[in-house]
Amino acid sequence: MDLIFETIFETTPGSLWQRKFQRFWPAYRRWFLSEGISGRQTYLAGLRALKTHMPELVPTYETLCELAGGGDLAARFLSFYRPPLYLSGCSQAIWLGKEPMLVRNYDYDPNLCDGIILDSAWNGRRVIAMSDGMWGVVDGMNDAGLAISLTFGGRRVVGDGFGVPLILRYILEFCDTTKQAIAVLKRVPCHMAYNITMVDRSSAYATAYLSPNRDVVISNTRVATNHQEHVEWHQHARTTATVERERFLLQRLTMHEEPADRFIAAFLKPPLYSTSYSKGFGTIYTSVYWPARGMAEFHWPGDIWKHKLGETANERRHIRYPDGLVA
Repeated sequence: MDLIFETIFETTPGSLWQRKFQRFWPAYRRWFLSEGISGRQTYLAGLRALKTHMPELVPTYETLCELAGGGDLAARFLSFYRPPLYLSGCSQAIWLGKEPMLVRNYDYDPNLCDGIILDSAWNGRRVIAMSDGMWGVVDGMNDAGLAISLTFGGRRVVGDGFGVPLILRYILEFCDTTKQAIAVLKRVPCHMAYNITMVDRSSAYATAYLSPNRDVVISNTRVATNHQEHVEWHQHARTTATVERERFLLQRLTMHEEPADRFIAAFLKPPLYSTSYSKGFGTIYTSVYWPARGMAEFHWPGDIWKHKLGETANERRHIRYPDGLVA
């Protein structure tokens, strides 16, 4: 299977974003309605939730709704409020050497990956992030030197709140530090269980465990896979090897020091690198964020794509996954 990854640079949302929305909207529309229209919130409910919890993001949301055509269903989708359930794998860790580095594997169904790296300055701050849902963030970094990424938290509970990619977008648009990001995570409701790992330019780091029916737990761990303080969904844990991946990363971080390139390389091999694409948990890419130098890298076996915050480019990268690995 082949995937095309693209970097889209627009200072403010415009024609490039609009064309990508038109391309992806039919697939997202089917997903959004997979539980029926009655299972989705109204436009007004989504707008009110945004105004209550993330008001600074409302002008960008309204601009995107206009670019998407001004339709009711697209506006509901773009609010990220109470979306359908979705699961992913993923491993992420913070390496603390001479400067901090956040590394993560994004494990998901490749057919559901946007493949869009949004490089933007929508609210006066430069942000580079791997996109989900056309403006949500699964991992990214801003020009204040704050890097952040998510993993599924291994709990089946679904509740009232936002899809976590929009919360990460909000953090990168308006937060400078890990401390500020934690404050946002504590007050903005998330509709599913997720683990958020973050590090800033000063090397301050944390992992937050989010769940819709529990208080946010802030941990000083530098590693997150697909469970929280303990395994609760045992079948999912066995399928994704979440405990084994966590132990592997903790051992690499605590048992010995190693250079950054060797730590990154470990993400491109088992047990972190997964080929379970047909199950929706194959490794689609490895991202590396360097907050102090403003550098983002995207790795595949035998290929590295580097991006420097402050540079402007709209580029494409063709990635071919090994034959027989994608079903």
